[in-house]
Amino acid sequence: MCENKNCCCENNGKDAFLEELFSVYKPEKDNLIQMLNEIQEHYGYVPKNVQQELSEFLSIPLAEVYGVVTFYSRFSLEPQGKYKISVCLGTACYVKGSQKIMDRLTDRLKIGPGQTTQDGLFTIEETRCVGACGLAPVFTINNEVYGKATVQKLDKVLDELIQAENNN
Repeated sequence: MCENKNCCCENNGKDAFLEELFSVYKPEKDNLIQMLNEIQEHYGYVPKNVQQELSEFLSIPLAEVYGVVTFYSRFSLEPQGKYKISVCLGTACYVKGSQKIMDRLTDRLKIGPGQTTQDGLFTIEETRCVGACGLAPVFTINNEVYGKATVQKLDKVLDELIQAENNN
């Protein structure tokens, strides 16, 4: 995965990762989602030039690749932060105060939902339900659930992540 917001996919055609990926898979449309999963894992998002390369490799229209990338929330068109923070704004969480958590998160990181911090560490997302209503309100970081969340709990977790990054 890229460590910063700059594209690390060598924007000029195929890089070593794509060459390897294309040698592993047959050029069949049925491989599209699995290949996109590997691309998302490697780059941290699905770059436009990689969509084009995949379109050509699988002999499907670029619009079809783009349609799949934009349909599934798993895929992103923009680089994602090392820590993907999602705040549940579903009914149970919202009623129990998740908007305060989202407000604190956006205020503290100085970005909004769908954005990534300049240093590439954090991406904020809104979600409607993570299936943990009994723990409401909930936020997740890289799919780890933090239940019975408070602004103080969020601050503590963010402080720990930032401290760990500063020690690296």
